[in-house]
Amino acid sequence: MTEGAARAERGRLGGLFVLADDGPAWRRGPVEQAEAACAGGARVVQLRAKRATDREALLWAREIRALTRAAGALFFVNDRFDLALLAEADGVHLGQGDVPPARLPAGARASLLVGRSTHTRAELLGALREGVDYAAFGPVFETRSQESAPAARGLAALGEAARLAAPLPLIAIGGIAAARIAAVCAAGAAGVAVLSAVAGADDALAATRALVRALGAAEDPAA
Repeated sequence: MTEGAARAERGRLGGLFVLADDGPAWRRGPVEQAEAACAGGARVVQLRAKRATDREALLWAREIRALTRAAGALFFVNDRFDLALLAEADGVHLGQGDVPPARLPAGARASLLVGRSTHTRAELLGALREGVDYAAFGPVFETRSQESAPAARGLAALGEAARLAAPLPLIAIGGIAAARIAAVCAAGAAGVAVLSAVAGADDALAATRALVRALGAAEDPAA
């Protein structure tokens, strides 16, 4: 990805991020989750493969890359810049325990957009110094989707994080359902990331569409 292309794609970093997860609790696999996300209007799909082999994760990543490309959505791989490059993803999303952005190979940093998970003010400020393209902040509300998740941060902390991050897009994550989106956006989030709200839904497509509608209403209350 050229620098000009990266700037153009950076402008799309908002709206609904759907994490396609390989956890055993979900009735659908990551590709099925991603298919519903794309059909429902998600702007970004992130592959979160914590249990898969490298081969399985790469196969999923390539299938999801095809789905997102057809839908006009962005595709990120969580944690693994090498798999992101092999799958021709748009970006990589790095947790606090992953390779820091500054240590990514030059080719990866030039080719991939980079997102960063943050849970505290200090981590967010660190991510801003790292030159990431967006930061995720949370969990905003209590969540059981991720093991060993930190305590809920709340809307006040989200608002402070959004002010610190501006003009960088801040993506809210953790316990977010359609009914909470208006408050999350009012606090300053540029978008929301969800996992169980889609992966755990009886109808993943309908759940995605409901989240997208709630985001649209929050962005334009008069619509």
